[in-house]
Amino acid sequence: MKEKPLTVAEIASMMLSLAEDLLDGGAQKQVALLLVARHLMDQLEEGIMAKAEQLENLEAESRPKANSDILYQFKITLLGIEPAIWRRIQVQDCTLDKLHEHIQTAMGWTNSHLHQFEIKGERYGDPDLLDDGFGDFHCFDSTDIILSQILPQTKKRFSFKYEYDFGDGWEHEVLFEGRPPLEKNRKYPLCLEGEQACPPEDIGGVWGYADYLEALADPKHERHEEFMEWGGSFEPDKFDSKRATREMKKGLPDWRMM
Repeated sequence: MKEKPLTVAEIASMMLSLAEDLLDGGAQKQVALLLVARHLMDQLEEGIMAKAEQLENLEAESRPKANSDILYQFKITLLGIEPAIWRRIQVQDCTLDKLHEHIQTAMGWTNSHLHQFEIKGERYGDPDLLDDGFGDFHCFDSTDIILSQILPQTKKRFSFKYEYDFGDGWEHEVLFEGRPPLEKNRKYPLCLEGEQACPPEDIGGVWGYADYLEALADPKHERHEEFMEWGGSFEPDKFDSKRATREMKKGLPDWRMM
């Protein structure tokens, strides 16, 4: 019959008894007790690790799974800029974290900064990236939240905010436009259409981008040469939905490991 493994409490109790005996014993006895103590410590560590792994597996099993048979359509609009910079995309059910990647690649961003979602007044993001260790921190983990958990089942208008680069403060409206049927011969995700090029990274947000365009359009502007040397020529009206689709399908590299 297989022996039942010792519990953490039992091992801790035995360790306390050994500690008391260690003080009263001679050198030979102390060496023997230390060897027993080391064995118990190894068992304790194995027990804790096994328990942690068990809890992690249970947590993973309890997480909701994305339903790849569900297709969602969104219109992503960068706020505060005219003419509007927007994209219309179709993606299968996925995590909010994966939607972040779809937005990045469809818009033309480079995922070089932090991001977060704001949905019904609540903050969603990656706690490991957003928690700076100062003050009270709370956000829902976007790596665990599935779109089908937060999107309405009806055709009621529903939108939420996606913020990228807290320095430049790029805010996007994410408008849920419904659940179109999956087409068997099409591969997703898709960027159906859109307008205007994505602003360059680190340009200074909405106001910095306006100054940038003004300087590029005027060869006599005092910052024209500076911006040309910094980023070269830029076509603000240029957008290619097919290229955006290719970037969405390619996805982002495993950026958390970089």
